[in-house]
Amino acid sequence: MKLSLPEFLTPSGRSEDRFSTVRTRREGPVLYVELHAPDTGNAVTEAMLDELLDVVAVPDPEVRVLVLSGAGADFCLGGDRTEFGQWLEEDPAGRGIRIAGEKARRVCEAISGGRAVTIARVQGKAVGAGFALALACDLRVGADTAAFRLPELALGLPTAWGGLLPRLIHEVGAARVRELILTGRAFDAAEAHELSVLQRVVPEAELDAAVAAWAKPVVRRPEAALRVTKALLNSYAAATRLADPSFLDAELMASVAAATRRPPAGGDGTGGSHS
Repeated sequence: MKLSLPEFLTPSGRSEDRFSTVRTRREGPVLYVELHAPDTGNAVTEAMLDELLDVVAVPDPEVRVLVLSGAGADFCLGGDRTEFGQWLEEDPAGRGIRIAGEKARRVCEAISGGRAVTIARVQGKAVGAGFALALACDLRVGADTAAFRLPELALGLPTAWGGLLPRLIHEVGAARVRELILTGRAFDAAEAHELSVLQRVVPEAELDAAVAAWAKPVVRRPEAALRVTKALLNSYAAATRLADPSFLDAELMASVAAATRRPPAGGDGTGGSHS
């Protein structure tokens, strides 16, 4: 496998200066995408969604594997509460929330439905929107110290971001998901593995090796067979769902937020993000 320089680069080998919250690097057929806003716990902003769309919405056909990770101590602490509040101040009807919600849906659909096999590399906390981004990936490995939470209800919001809910019910099961959402409790990597939120748990120092152990055989598979197999897996998974109204996520989030007419407060104690 031919490797490019081990820098955060575009596929063409040039630095991607226009990205401020996402970093990428190509190593042959593997594209590494890092959420890069560690000072905010990689809180998801509209700018980050735009940058993710630039990377995943029009994929390079030469990329066989996409690895999604987060810079710093945490994978992603969720959406940015400050920005959320600003949207409501600017338009109490929730137009900004609708726009960002639609972008979130497109990002998660591109991650889950694109031709590349996607791998989430999770350390620290994956909360709300961060949880959704990880769950959109085909394969998910987490550090044994990782933690997960869905705090939307406590924030006065529905669990409606990026198609998270139907995907989570399909992967985990309705009864367990109901308990996680209604209580909003945190759960650790061991429980995440039991629930199939993670397929593998390793010490944090071994995350990169675990990602490589998955990526190495995948990139050797014939391109056509790999592409069709992923499409089949997604199609059969979708066929088992009675309904998938994830296209309504942005509308539901905006409508509930507008009805409360206040920025969400509380959450995981970070002070800067929500799901």
